[in-house]
Amino acid sequence: MSAAPVPVWRRIPKGVWALGCVSLLMDVSSEMIHSLLPLFMVANLGASSLTIGLIEGAAEATALIVKIFSGALSDYWGKRKGLAILGYSLGALSKPLFAVAASSGIVLTARLVDRIGKGIRGAPRDALVADITPLEIRGAAFGLRQSLDTVGAFLGPLLAVGLMLLWADDFRAVFWVAVIPGMASVLVLVAGVREPARGTNQHRSNPIRKQNLRRLSRAYWHVVAIGAIFTLARFSEAFLVLRAQQSGIPMAWVPLVMVAMNITYAASAYPFGQLSDRISPIRLLACGLLILIAADLVLAGSGHWAVILAGVCLWGIHMGMTQGLLAKMVADTAPADLRGTAYGFFNLISGGAMLIASILAGLLWDEFGSASTFYAGAAFCLLALLALVTLNIKAAG
Repeated sequence: MSAAPVPVWRRIPKGVWALGCVSLLMDVSSEMIHSLLPLFMVANLGASSLTIGLIEGAAEATALIVKIFSGALSDYWGKRKGLAILGYSLGALSKPLFAVAASSGIVLTARLVDRIGKGIRGAPRDALVADITPLEIRGAAFGLRQSLDTVGAFLGPLLAVGLMLLWADDFRAVFWVAVIPGMASVLVLVAGVREPARGTNQHRSNPIRKQNLRRLSRAYWHVVAIGAIFTLARFSEAFLVLRAQQSGIPMAWVPLVMVAMNITYAASAYPFGQLSDRISPIRLLACGLLILIAADLVLAGSGHWAVILAGVCLWGIHMGMTQGLLAKMVADTAPADLRGTAYGFFNLISGGAMLIASILAGLLWDEFGSASTFYAGAAFCLLALLALVTLNIKAAG
C-alpha cells in the first residue's frame, strides 16, 4: 500500500512560513494606521481627496522604485536577509510619526519613510522566497506568504475598529498601539529566518550593467508590461475607505471595509497560488481583470453599505488571484542570480503606474464624484485585458 502524498502546504519550507509571519505582523501594524489614515487626514487635517491621492501615489511609487536598488544589491552581495531586516526596521520606526502628525506634510514624510522601508525589503524578500522554494511549488509558496501577509491586513483594521470604539475615535492612540506589532516583526525576522547558503561569487559584476540586463528575457519583460498595466487599472485602496465613508456608517466602523477586502484576499491567495502551478497564468490574470471590472462597476453603482461591501469583496478576490501570480511569473522568467534585480525593475515600472493611477483617481473623485473614479477603473481594466491578450498573442508568435 503506497503512502499518502504529502500535502503541498507541508512541503513549503519553514523559512517561507517565517517570512509570512513577519509580513503578517508588519501588516497588522501598517493597516491599523492605513485603514484610518484617509479619515484622519480628512477629519483632523482637512486634506482633500486629491491630496490623499498624491500622498498615496507618491508613497507607493517610492516603495516600488526603491526596490530596484535593494534587489540589485541583494544580487550583487549574494545576501538578502540583511536588506530585509533594514527595510522592516524602517517600517517599524515610521509608525510613531503618524501618531504625532500635525499636517499633511508630516503624514507624507511618515508614508515615505514607511514605503522606503517596504521598498528596501520587498525585492530581497520575494527573491528569498524563490531561492528557498522548489520550482514545482513556487506558486503555492508565494500564495502562502501573500495569504499570511493579508491575514495581518485584516487583523489590523479589526484592531483599529475595536480601539476606536473603546477610545472614542482617538486616532493618535490607535497609531501608538500600531508601533508594537511593527517592532515584533523585526524580531521574528532576525530570529526565525535563515538565509540559504549561496556559492561565493568570485567575479561580482553590477547586476544592472548592460551585459546582465540582456540576460533578462523577452518573457520577463512581457511580465513587467503586464504588471504595469494591472497597476494602472487598480488605484490605491484608500479610495475604498473613502467610498465606505460615503455610505453613512459611523466613522469607527469604516475600517471594516479593509477587513472585508483582506479576508477575501487572504482566503483566495493560497488556493489561486496553488492553481497557478497547474494552469496558464495568462488565463488566470484575465479572470482577475474580469473580477476587478465587476468590483469597479458594483462600487460605482450604489453607495449603500451592502453594495459597497460586495464590491470590496470582489476587489479582494481579484488581489488574491493576481498578486502572488505576478510574483511567481517574475521568478519563473528571470535568471536565479538576477532575481532581486528582476523584482526591482518589475516594481519600478509598476511604481510609475501606481503614481499615475492614484493621482488620476483623486482628480476624478474631486471633480466628478466617487462613481467616476470606479468607472474609470473599469475602463482601464478593459484596456488592460486587451493589452494582455495582445501580449499573449505576440509571445505565442
